[in-house]
Amino acid sequence: MPDTTARLLETLSLLQSRPHWPGSALAERSGVTVRTVRRDVERLRMLGYPIESTVGRDGGYRLGAGGRAMPPLMLDRDEAVAVAVSLRAAASGSVPGGDETAARALAKIEPLLPPPLARQVGAIGAMTSSLPTTTDPISSDVLVTVTRACRDRERLRVRYTDRDGHVTDRTVDPHRVVSTGRRWYLVAHDRDRGAWRTLRLDRFGDVRATGHRVELHDPPDAVSFVQRAISVEPYRHQVRVEMLAPIDEVRVLVPATTATLEATDDDTTIV
Repeated sequence: MPDTTARLLETLSLLQSRPHWPGSALAERSGVTVRTVRRDVERLRMLGYPIESTVGRDGGYRLGAGGRAMPPLMLDRDEAVAVAVSLRAAASGSVPGGDETAARALAKIEPLLPPPLARQVGAIGAMTSSLPTTTDPISSDVLVTVTRACRDRERLRVRYTDRDGHVTDRTVDPHRVVSTGRRWYLVAHDRDRGAWRTLRLDRFGDVRATGHRVELHDPPDAVSFVQRAISVEPYRHQVRVEMLAPIDEVRVLVPATTATLEATDDDTTIV
């Protein structure tokens, strides 16, 4: 029988793998008795892990949200490298404080990597560089509030500064957030204007969720909507060019932030 610490970690890993585990199935998988599972669950709860009991014929356990601690994540080799590399990239992101947060997380992860993976991550960090880029920084509080409202379908009140510097208070029903690398955009239905709009998150002042749940009717495709809003609509003159090339080849040459693409057949693309 594995020691208690290893068994607790195994139990957490199993609870992460599915939304619900019957107590008997969890015991069988761990090679222990149902009584031992109950004791292990109580130990994990005392450590701050939000494990909920479920009732019914298949009563058992599930891992809830929140709690004082985040359960350890069980990553395979490729996932561990991907997380570490992504944290390195996040250090140059457009969210203020994100570089420090990413650095702290990376400092916790790198010492835990097996030597071969640590060498891979170290090589990537040592032998890659990034060109300096200009980004429009946004508040992490704004990003969290807006994305949560999108998920929960919750109406927002926003103090917004438009391109001409005019400040207005808007009531919007949020749909999706789209990042172009340099900027973040919210696609939302503007209640005051009765139309769908794109709003730059770096132009948000005060923003708060109203608690009012909304139902979105015929929301647009967020990526296409933002692409058109930044590459077509701002310009007085628009040009359509027919290129004798498949759309996948044209997409490599024409950034999504500068034009929209439409395939008329397998070998022709309208830009």
